Amino acid sequence: MSDDERHNQTFEGASAGASTTYPMQCSALRKNGHVVIKGRPCKIVDMSTSKTGKHGHAKVHLVAIDIFTGKKLEDICPSTHNMDVPNVKRQEYGLANIDDGFLNLLDNDSNPKDDIKVPDSDLGKEISAAFDEGKDLLVTIVSAMGEEQAISWKEAPKGA
Repeated sequence: MSDDERHNQTFEGASAGASTTYPMQCSALRKNGHVVIKGRPCKIVDMSTSKTGKHGHAKVHLVAIDIFTGKKLEDICPSTHNMDVPNVKRQEYGLANIDDGFLNLLDNDSNPKDDIKVPDSDLGKEISAAFDEGKDLLVTIVSAMGEEQAISWKEAPKGA
């Protein structure tokens, strides 16, 4: 392979959001930011740094909540090491229908999305009740690491 061929390779199928996570140095993580702990996308609720030991690195103690399950997870990492940070995306969708336990959603361009389950929590009951009352709803969907879930809703502004 010549140098020209090596520099002009094309890679089909790579998208801008190809990676579900990106690395960040542990000391650069911040409270209310996101981090991957035990393979789960989490929001950091508390963190503290211990002093450097005689031979070692300062350690960062992270306490985080799984953004999908609400479970509390903890991790300790040397401050100079990298940890994965999930690419977390939030998007609002209009609620068109609730069908067989799934939300039938439409994005701003009227593209349908119907693979989100009605949450098994009070949030799901609230969405169902408001929809049954005939209200126009906007549902916020959070997605990270290949998972998606409804996290909040609000009534759509009139005339929107």
